[in-house]
Amino acid sequence: MVAPLIPMGVIPESWNNVFAVILGFGFGFALESAGFSSSRKIIGTFFGYDFVVLKVFFTAAITAMIGLLYLSYIGWLDFSLLYIHPTFLASAIIGGIVMGIGFSMGGYCPGTSFCGIAIGKIDAMIFMVGMAIGVLIFSEAFPLLEKLYNSGNLGGKLVSDSLGMSKSLFAFLLTVVAVGMFFGATWVEKKVRKVEY
Repeated sequence: MVAPLIPMGVIPESWNNVFAVILGFGFGFALESAGFSSSRKIIGTFFGYDFVVLKVFFTAAITAMIGLLYLSYIGWLDFSLLYIHPTFLASAIIGGIVMGIGFSMGGYCPGTSFCGIAIGKIDAMIFMVGMAIGVLIFSEAFPLLEKLYNSGNLGGKLVSDSLGMSKSLFAFLLTVVAVGMFFGATWVEKKVRKVEY
């Protein structure tokens, strides 16, 4: 049997939304378990006293990447059937800057704000209102921004392909970077907490 299961017809396409809800609940549970419903914990990344956000998301990305490579290696997954969202370079850079500013000022990202709302955090509710206003402004201004939004289209390209290296080599190098980042982040946390106390 080869994955992905829905594009292969093993699981009917009508199950898409069912899996989306199940995975959404699982993702929310993981975020809450990691403490991501706390804006103080999230903002700790920007002040250097708590890098749990960076560690959790980096671990998730590395685990998913290695898992996909392993499944492909044993013949259970066909990479050619995976959808890779196209990269629009200009809008990705600008969106990243806007997201970073919002993240650092509000203490939430869209996903973590829903976790905060689910447990009754007022600051998360206010953040969500602000995000909804931002989405409304962007959607109304889209005709003016459409050219910029679609500029720099690189297509559905993997980073490893852009760098001209194999997926396995890229996975190995990124894992080494992640391990180094974990040690570096822990060192910074200890230094910052020592200064605070």
